[in-house]
Amino acid sequence: MAAKPMDWIAIDQDPRFQALHAKKSRFLWGLMILSIVYYFALPIGAAYFTDVFKIKLWGPINVGLVFALSEFIVAWGIAWVYARRANTEFDTMAAEINRAASSIGGTK
Repeated sequence: MAAKPMDWIAIDQDPRFQALHAKKSRFLWGLMILSIVYYFALPIGAAYFTDVFKIKLWGPINVGLVFALSEFIVAWGIAWVYARRANTEFDTMAAEINRAASSIGGTK
């Protein structure tokens, strides 16, 4: 027996789905803005704050190199923050919507 098609428009219009989408979008836009600002801080800093970026910290290691390497740590941190939020909050909301999907938009 074939499964009945889902009414995706009804699911999209469900307040729980809209709340999940809005909350996730706000969170992701915030993370994206943070990552873009941090990413462009390196070339802007290297171009306009050369004296700061040239400061030697240890041997040939200077502030600019440490800042460039810190971008990896920031990227991993952003991924960790997103995964933690997704696992605790977004997945819970999505599971609730998934359980109710057949009653929300079971058939057309």
